[in-house]
Order: sequence, then C-alpha cells, then structure tokens
Amino acid sequence: MDFLQLLSCACIIFTVGMFTTGLTDLKKMKATQSADNVQFLPFLTTCLNNLGWLYYGLLKGDGTVISVNIIGAFLQTLYIITYCHYTKDKRRVFSQTLVMVIVLCIGWVYFSVVIPPGEAQLSQLGLACSVFTISMYLSPLADLLDIMRSRSVERLSFSLTVATFFTSTSWTLYGLQLNDYYIMVPNTPGIFTSLIRFVLFWWFGAVISNKPSYKLIQI
Repeated sequence: MDFLQLLSCACIIFTVGMFTTGLTDLKKMKATQSADNVQFLPFLTTCLNNLGWLYYGLLKGDGTVISVNIIGAFLQTLYIITYCHYTKDKRRVFSQTLVMVIVLCIGWVYFSVVIPPGEAQLSQLGLACSVFTISMYLSPLADLLDIMRSRSVERLSFSLTVATFFTSTSWTLYGLQLNDYYIMVPNTPGIFTSLIRFVLFWWFGAVISNKPSYKLIQI
C-alpha cells in the first residue's frame, strides 16, 4: 500500500468518524422525543456540502471523495429526517430545507447545463465547494471569541476537535499528494481552527482545574 492509499484510508476513516458524531444527537432526540436542544442548520449545511463534493468527485472520478460524501450525505439526510420528525417548529425546518433544495437545483442547472463539460466545469465546481467548506470551518470563530471572553471551554467538544484536526490534516495531505488545490486549500483552515481549540483547552482547562473546589458546586 503506497502513501496515497494510506491517505485515502485515513480520509475515509476520520471523515466518516466525524459524520457519525451526529448519532449522539439522533439518540438524544429519540430518547427525549424532542429536538429542542439540537441544532438543525449544521445538518443542512453539511448535507449541502457533501452533495457538492460528491458531484465534484463524480466529475473527477475520485473514489475517495465519492465514497466519503455518499456516506456523509446519507447520514446527514438521516439526521434531517429524524429532526423533522421530532421538532415542534416544522414550518421553520421546512422553509430552511426548501431553501437548500432550491440552492441545489440552481447549482445543478448552473454546473450541468450552463457551464460546458470539461476543465472549466470541474474548476468552477471545485472553487464553489472550496469556498463553502472554508466558510463552514471558519463559522465557529465567533464562538471561539466568546469562549475567550468567558474563559470557559464547556461548549467545546474535545473529541470533535481531535476528529476535525485529523480529518483536515488527512484531506490537506491527500489534496497535496494529488496536486488538487480545491481539496487541499479548504481543509487547511480546519487544521488552524483545531489548533486554536487545543490551545483554548490547554489554557482555560488549566484555569478551571486551578479553581477552588467550592466554585465547582455553586449553583
């Protein structure tokens, strides 16, 4: 097995591992028969991202990209259906889902009908997917600023941070190995945001551990 195959396996394992973190929310919704404490928008945007990269993988003929995003799109669809079943605010969920479907239809018409097949089609689709992925990686920065102000890492998931770091690193190396900057560049911010989270865990985690014990039991 060469280095590229190892990277391909790493991309599949780490990315699918990240996608399965939503199973925790799914179990929570089934247990409580409610979707009140679960965010819907991440499921929707991740599904849209998966479908975009799936199309890119199909056009390029990249089996790793195709397989990962088929699994991702399936899981996100499962989470969306479960959320729709348990949520009380079905009108809002329906409207957001409708917007996603419209965006998908417009994107499909543009990349399949307006743009002629070939290198231009692949490059423009890769650019669109890259921009969307970068925006998803950078969206938690506002939360990181709030964490720095509050000096608390309670809202951060350490396991998800680790998964994001290894996933972003494996995809960055995979894109570098293929000389595919549309894969490499958008995953680089994931490495940096994960490193920032590690620093916050180390910094504010130490602050929490040094607090007097009575602080921990205050209500």
